[in-house]
Amino acid sequence: MPEVATGVSTPDETLVERARRGDRSACEELFHRHRGVAYSVAYLNLGHEQDAQDAVQDGFLKAFAHLADFDGRSGFRTWLLRVVTNAALDLGRRRRRRPAVPLNDMNHDGNDPPCDDDPARGLHQQDLRRILDAALARLSPSTRATFVLYHEGGLSYKQVAEALQIPIGTVMSRLYYAKDKLQSILSHDGIDGT
Repeated sequence: MPEVATGVSTPDETLVERARRGDRSACEELFHRHRGVAYSVAYLNLGHEQDAQDAVQDGFLKAFAHLADFDGRSGFRTWLLRVVTNAALDLGRRRRRRPAVPLNDMNHDGNDPPCDDDPARGLHQQDLRRILDAALARLSPSTRATFVLYHEGGLSYKQVAEALQIPIGTVMSRLYYAKDKLQSILSHDGIDGT
């Protein structure tokens, strides 16, 4: 009996099981579902569009090749972001962090046009993005990865700890340090957060 579309998406766990059995459509769905956040995490760790795309590709290839290693103790997204973060950190070590290229005022899929027609607002947002990217570049790779997974990846403290295989206390201290350091850098550059 064919599946009836109910408007409810298939849970990641079900897609993972199907992907493990060789269902390519399940792999494609997992890719489409998580590529945006994976790209954001990689980009904010590397600061360069092409490097981020390489890290996402490498991360997804590794994740799909090692689906048998995914034990389900954390969610698939948490596990995948760990794989992508590790791929980004490895690539960053090999290539050293390049100067950041600002993200456009687009969504992570790159399909939506800017939502504001005010050119001054767009330029201001690009300036802020450039300043934030430069500030992120001044954080250590481990602190940056923690900050990015929490703020851009939307992971909880516990999920970040699982993804990076560190204690929750370390996540909390890295986030505190990152926030303090970013505030210091941004206030020094004339950005007061208001």
